[in-house]
Amino acid sequence: MAVLVVGSTGRVAKEVLKIFSAEKTEVLAAARRPEAVEKLPYVTAVALDLHAPVDKLAKEIQGVEAIIFAAGSRGKDLLQTDAYGAVKLMQAAQQVGIKRFVMLSALYSLKPEKWPETLTDYYIAKFFADNYLINQNKLDYTIVQPGSLVTTPGTGLVKMAEEPGQISIADVAAVLATVVNKVATYGRIIPVVAGNQPIATALQEIE
Repeated sequence: MAVLVVGSTGRVAKEVLKIFSAEKTEVLAAARRPEAVEKLPYVTAVALDLHAPVDKLAKEIQGVEAIIFAAGSRGKDLLQTDAYGAVKLMQAAQQVGIKRFVMLSALYSLKPEKWPETLTDYYIAKFFADNYLINQNKLDYTIVQPGSLVTTPGTGLVKMAEEPGQISIADVAAVLATVVNKVATYGRIIPVVAGNQPIATALQEIE
């Protein structure tokens, strides 16, 4: 499956690329500044600007079979990138017949009553992007909702439960890279925090 990782200069996407590279899996790394994408074996950097119109995005993603959306503005461009950028990419995917779309979101993105006040604008962007993915198209989606991201080393051990908690960036990346080919995760929302189950085992239990 030809996979496009969007937001490839971001913290989570960088780790996703390292996983694919280590597995010797060819992957396209999309970023507004492709020259800033880390150079890795089996990783090809490509230009993709989420500010572009849908038709232009559609031309740039032709030939792709799956998209992992891990782009994020870290609060600097929430409407254009985190919200509408995601929506336009979904629309572009449908235009060119791409069915698989994996979304990196956030724990409780669809439950406003549980949002932290300090991150309200970020959660609003995720709320609308996730709702569009679920309700406004026919993509084979998976939404991964991690708890608070931390920079500790990955353990490969998680808990897929909707409860407060932290999770390493490396482990979130491993979940994204694992679910992309799992048909059983289509149409699923997967909350994940650090835990004591290997990722593959935890995914089997939700199938």
